[in-house]
Amino acid sequence: MSDNSASLVPSSRIRNVAIIAHVDHGKTTLVDQMLRYGGSFRENQVVEERAMDSMDQERERGITIKAKNTSVRWGDYIVNIVDTPGHADFGGEVERVMKMVDGVLLVVDAYEGPQAQTRFVLKKALAHGLAPIVFVNKIDRPNAEPLRIRDRVLELFLDLDANEEQFGAPFLFGSAKNGYAGDSPDTEMKDMGPLFEAIERHIPAPVVDPEGDFRMLVSNIDWSDYVGRIAIGKILSGSVTVGQSVWRLMPGTKPQRAKVSKIFEYSALSTTETPIGGAGHIVGISGFEDVEIGETVAGNAEAEPVPFVEIDPPTVMMSFAVNDGPYAGTEGDRVTSREIRDRIFREARTNVSIKVEDTASAGEFKVSARGAMQVAVVVESMRREGYELLVSRPTVIKREIDGRLHEPFETLYLEVPDEALGGCIQALANRKGVVEAMSSRNGRTSLEATIPTRGTIGFEFELLNLTSGEGIMSHLFKEYRLDSGDIRTRGTGTLVSMEKGEAMSYALGNIETRGKLFVAPGDVVYEGMIVGENPRADDLPVNPTKAKHVTNHRAAGSDKTVALTPPIRLSLERAIEYIEPDELVEATPKSIRLRKRILDSNERRRQAKKS
Repeated sequence: MSDNSASLVPSSRIRNVAIIAHVDHGKTTLVDQMLRYGGSFRENQVVEERAMDSMDQERERGITIKAKNTSVRWGDYIVNIVDTPGHADFGGEVERVMKMVDGVLLVVDAYEGPQAQTRFVLKKALAHGLAPIVFVNKIDRPNAEPLRIRDRVLELFLDLDANEEQFGAPFLFGSAKNGYAGDSPDTEMKDMGPLFEAIERHIPAPVVDPEGDFRMLVSNIDWSDYVGRIAIGKILSGSVTVGQSVWRLMPGTKPQRAKVSKIFEYSALSTTETPIGGAGHIVGISGFEDVEIGETVAGNAEAEPVPFVEIDPPTVMMSFAVNDGPYAGTEGDRVTSREIRDRIFREARTNVSIKVEDTASAGEFKVSARGAMQVAVVVESMRREGYELLVSRPTVIKREIDGRLHEPFETLYLEVPDEALGGCIQALANRKGVVEAMSSRNGRTSLEATIPTRGTIGFEFELLNLTSGEGIMSHLFKEYRLDSGDIRTRGTGTLVSMEKGEAMSYALGNIETRGKLFVAPGDVVYEGMIVGENPRADDLPVNPTKAKHVTNHRAAGSDKTVALTPPIRLSLERAIEYIEPDELVEATPKSIRLRKRILDSNERRRQAKKS
């Protein structure tokens, strides 16, 4: 191992910092620039934008889903950086990395200012006693107001009960995209140097015991086909070497012994092996048959386990089931209940905010999470891996408190064009939302409302329609309140196929007069599959497979090709939020189909009479 190993740097020259922000405020772009400034890339090296977003879905969606760590050298210092998600559904990823760092870099958009997730992540960081630095990003944006945004961030600090030291956090201004930062929006800026200086001065070195016995809290899990599970965390005391015996400490169970087979350091976009990991460093350790997030790994079986952060509970639940449709197994190769069960339980082990349970029905599993998007990401990953499965609509997790049923409520933040305000307030009222505060600026109105979590399901798509794509929303879990009664989030019915076969242009031309189509000519359909939307509230049976009868008569003008409107193709996330409780989404590697839970129309009628 070269002398260049990060593990040889003393803990006083280490800075561990998490980058936190609302979705799309520029965290991952800022990490790119920090790596570039620290010399992690060669002058002529071609690096993709948002290099830390390594998952396909992160690149496609333009968001960070999994927290990831890297490090950059700056002079004599090692700066360990953890890039975290900004979307509320992935808040569990943010919460668990708080134990790995000693400070946070809060990124705020110079035009949008603090948003819902800014509040959530900052609240968690301040509660953990972490030292903050604020970076007001995108000062080159039109209409940017960096000084006004600074005042709004300070108000947020007051709101969240920051202590005196935290309230005195340094502010930096700049543009992550263009790679410059400075102490004031008016100063001349040329590079990211001022940001690194602020990190060195204001983020404390890790509080560790280099001479003590080895102890590390597992804050993240990685997987390698060569060495299996890798436990990632900050070494709190002592050091660890390859070949050393260590113990997994879990509350309520006997310590389990393991032998360290490899130690990994994370730098730039690569992982390198090292023979030793020292106190204060963030490392990965392999050699365990099994290891979970929240456990302590120690060099001594009698060591005290490190307390793990309490994660906010899941608020929505969905069922995953084996695909029992007539085309099951024709598009995917992983279709059995055992394969689906193994995959979702594996997901729950690396994703602390997802819970999975078996149900009384064989081949059906309950998955609880923070939101529909989080589950959609899991289902999308499974589709790409060759799985076929059925997914239900999200239902909220209710609790009984003092003998009465309570449901989760959210604080909802909206920003909409002034002209769309009336429609948005009406849509909120339909979903039992109550407006708490409102302010208008530059032709846009910001709203703060309290709404049952049920009311947020599918609301984002309604908002985009109401505001012609200009509305912005975010929401945060607030509290459990008394059940607010019935909420109807979909006012339309469906067009349901009566037959199995191939959809025909002639039949679809007739069906299109009844509503909007979800299928095109040539698509396969089956009995009980939803092929379109009925503007009325009831379900309408239709036959999309009917072909035109061939006769030996020709009528002038009647044999022209049917001109159909292109069908609506729902994304996975949209489909999950669109369906009603008696419907399911069939997700396969090639298709996303909507269907009734009970495919047989006679059986559906019998069930409807019973209920």
